[in-house]
Amino acid sequence: MIQLAINTGVTQTPEAILFWILAPLAVAAALGMLLVKKAVHSALLLAFVMVTLAIFYIAQGAVFLGIVQVVVYTGAVMMLFLFILMLVGVDSSDSLTETISGLRPIAITAAFGFGGLMMSLLGRATLGREAIGLDAANANGNVASLAQLLFSKYVWPFEIVSALLITAALGAMVLAHHQREIPRPTQRDLSIARFRSGSLATAAGLPGPGVFARHNAVDVPALLPDGSPASASISETLRARGDMKDSSIYQLDQINTAVEEEK
Repeated sequence: MIQLAINTGVTQTPEAILFWILAPLAVAAALGMLLVKKAVHSALLLAFVMVTLAIFYIAQGAVFLGIVQVVVYTGAVMMLFLFILMLVGVDSSDSLTETISGLRPIAITAAFGFGGLMMSLLGRATLGREAIGLDAANANGNVASLAQLLFSKYVWPFEIVSALLITAALGAMVLAHHQREIPRPTQRDLSIARFRSGSLATAAGLPGPGVFARHNAVDVPALLPDGSPASASISETLRARGDMKDSSIYQLDQINTAVEEEK
């Protein structure tokens, strides 16, 4: 018991080396997460900070908490967030645009206030406390000891934090939602707009995959394998109205030369 009391609270050399190497990297990654311009880089730095915290948890004997930090937060939540950013794409100009006026000063003030509150709570929690050692804290197992503290002594703070996380998720959804001022055009609206644009070239649409075409429109006749225009590919209405264009200007130079020699 005397030997246990002497060694309790003493930081071992490997743990100290681990802390002094990873702690500055974690702080640098946290600062870089706030200063980088691209959201993807910020997400990668946040994932690095979470992995570093997991290593600290495991070093302190909280093996279950460290594994959950890696599997749930880093492996699931952050990777999902990163994949969404890479698929959707968020520009730096979009991330700096305020959807609500005056939101940035409020967020900065709240961040400093929350940081000061956390420092005050951590300072008062460590003063006047005697370390009991990891063996005594994990006497019944790390998972059982953690569950006993969460659902007995810290049950109300645990529930309040859960409610705050749900509120933050709902708030992010509300802030990211943009109401459309005009209804989304339907397929019929897009088709009518193409035909009413005044250009018949846009009415036929683009050629299919693997088709080489220098022009694609309903007012230009298709070309036969010998390079001559196919009159059957033009509507009689367009031919009667005089809207049919000469296809020779869209032919390749070799085809034009061959057609002129035949004439």
